[in-house]
Amino acid sequence: MGSPCDIQLFARSAQQAKRVADAAIADVNRLEARYSRYRQNSFLSKINRVAAAGGSIKVDAETTGLLNYALACYQQSDGLFDITSGILRRAWRFDTGSLPDPHVVDSLLDKVGWHKLQWQPPLLSFPTPGMEIDFGGIVKEYAVDRVAAMCRTAGIVHGVVNLGGDIKIIGPRPDKEAWRIGIRHPRHQNDILDTLLLHEGALASSGDYERCIVIDGIRYGHVLNPQTGWPVGHLAAVSVVGDFCVVAGSASTIAMLKEQAGPDWLMALGLPHLWVDVAGGSGGSIGH
Repeated sequence: MGSPCDIQLFARSAQQAKRVADAAIADVNRLEARYSRYRQNSFLSKINRVAAAGGSIKVDAETTGLLNYALACYQQSDGLFDITSGILRRAWRFDTGSLPDPHVVDSLLDKVGWHKLQWQPPLLSFPTPGMEIDFGGIVKEYAVDRVAAMCRTAGIVHGVVNLGGDIKIIGPRPDKEAWRIGIRHPRHQNDILDTLLLHEGALASSGDYERCIVIDGIRYGHVLNPQTGWPVGHLAAVSVVGDFCVVAGSASTIAMLKEQAGPDWLMALGLPHLWVDVAGGSGGSIGH
């Protein structure tokens, strides 16, 4: 999952806790092995080899569900949440400390766009050779929801799943108190912007602070607009609370992508949220 992960469970016995935790961790590892873009033997890498050649591939039911959700996000975001935009990472190397060649970015944009795919479940086709897809904005959050559901099914009623800051509450603490979840300040790494008290639900955040470069005082974050090929620049961080982590995660990313329109879009969406812009302004329907 590319980040620190933890699962806290309260169970009737240490044996039950270990059994459930081991099963949950095994499923997280399964999803990472299946959908990691870093593993040549993952199913996602197999899909992208087909995409590079401009071919077609039949996918299983789980991948079908992820693709259908990605399509819904693409439609709800007016094309801003686009799982074909990961190819832009070839230009944006945040470890180099330098901006990409604009001509390289423009050349990659020719390979970006869900509308260039053909998706007729279970068949995924790539009429434009050289494209690729990336489930990075969906699978980790999906894993959080899935693991929390597994724990509940196994009889755990108090616990929390945290995969790299994407969080799902299994149930309140055993004393019925809420879980206290701190939201990191996007500009001060060791400061807490706000603390949420959650008895249930999920929390996910997006921001420009995890992977970024700063040049001439301008911060370039890793959330890239698939229509321009360049990072968004209005919101510094967005956190959303929802029933499901996958919904909270996609909502926070879409808000980042919508730039100045993000706060109004979040308010219309109706989910509890908190945002901070690059000028230091903040707002939302929770916290403060």
